[in-house]
Amino acid sequence: GSQFISNFLFKIAGLEANYTLDDRHQTAIQEIRDTVGDRDVLLFVSGGVDSTITALLMAEAKLSGAVHAVHVDHGMMRHNESEVVEVALKAAGIDLDLVRDPDFFMNASTDIRGTKSKTLKETTDPEEKRAIIGDAFIQLRNREIERLGLDADTTVLAMGTLRPDLIESASELASGNAKVIKTHHNDTPLVRELRKRGQVIEPLKELHKDEVRELGHKLGAPDELVWRHPFPGPGLGIRLLCAKEPYMNNDFADVTAQLAKHATDSIKTTLLPVRTVGVQGDDRTLSYLAALSGDEDWPTLQKIAREIPKSVHGVNRIVYVFGDTVAETSLDKITETYPSQDAFDQLRIADDKAMKVLQKHGLNKALAQMPIVSFPVNFGYEGKRSIGIRTMITNDFMTGDIALPGRDLPIDVIHEMVTEILKDSSIARVVYDLTSKPPGTTEWE
Repeated sequence: GSQFISNFLFKIAGLEANYTLDDRHQTAIQEIRDTVGDRDVLLFVSGGVDSTITALLMAEAKLSGAVHAVHVDHGMMRHNESEVVEVALKAAGIDLDLVRDPDFFMNASTDIRGTKSKTLKETTDPEEKRAIIGDAFIQLRNREIERLGLDADTTVLAMGTLRPDLIESASELASGNAKVIKTHHNDTPLVRELRKRGQVIEPLKELHKDEVRELGHKLGAPDELVWRHPFPGPGLGIRLLCAKEPYMNNDFADVTAQLAKHATDSIKTTLLPVRTVGVQGDDRTLSYLAALSGDEDWPTLQKIAREIPKSVHGVNRIVYVFGDTVAETSLDKITETYPSQDAFDQLRIADDKAMKVLQKHGLNKALAQMPIVSFPVNFGYEGKRSIGIRTMITNDFMTGDIALPGRDLPIDVIHEMVTEILKDSSIARVVYDLTSKPPGTTEWE
């Protein structure tokens, strides 16, 4: 595929590969100056590489107006994330205003297709959660502008939006034909309205993650910031799968039967009553989660996981369940879950344990990302939830593959993560995501 495109661009169209990172760097600086002019800027900084590099570019542009960098702790951060971000950004020369207001986000709501939504703490639908959190940032923008004494009609919002964000959100900035895979918090209707008014600057919007990291090195950003694993703006809000009841449509029995055809003597299949987000073709899917259990034969598990979505179209994500084999071909019980402090705390601890194991063994750079996910399947343990480990190896985050245990990550490191997570007695089982992208998205929601 790459050779085909290369031949077309350079042999047929006669183009030259002379557009460099320096060109992108200078283009970004000029865009900032042209867009912002003498206006003030409000920049939400998550601490990830995208918003950090955006902050460094804003500083380099030497604008005549003030640039206010704000980090928001919305209650859905990783363990000690805000403190780590504050220290790291100060080391990078960025003065940060830390705002803590979890209640603001938990009680936030928005307009969805002409109807006022429930509050975030009452919402289980993944797209509605994303929309509420994204619009809550804009509502908070308005509050911060007032607090800082800025002009709401002229202040520019700076964001570290990347090309993949716009493509997956079907933004007109990226394509007139793309379909929505998931709504990014930096491309909600309220953000789009601000864009129309000329009050948004996104200097990285033409770049992919690998290019942003390269630019970060060029700008002198600390290595620990450049190589931090991406953490979405909505935080753990989209890594906590919520549900009021089991997800079991009329096709549940048929999908269970189709899935069972992929079982072997040593590896069993189980259909789980929850849905996750995926992409098949150019379309977004909300489909069942399937589980494999039994022998830890990772090459065989990966092979089965790749075969299932081709024939079982009701499934877009497959996981391996550590521990005893799951005897049932399907499960029908979940633990009712909403966005709540208790649920986020449980996930926050599991995420912290897994990340510390990865860092302890010096494997942070072996992966592009490792989301830790909570999902409400209790595997027969009433009131418990389960935890998913989602590894991703990719350059551009448009497509990617898992880190296969025994090949890309040592198996004993994975087992150490599982052991640490299961020290929390409120967790039923730990699973390992076997799904490439596509058909599964990086995040489960």
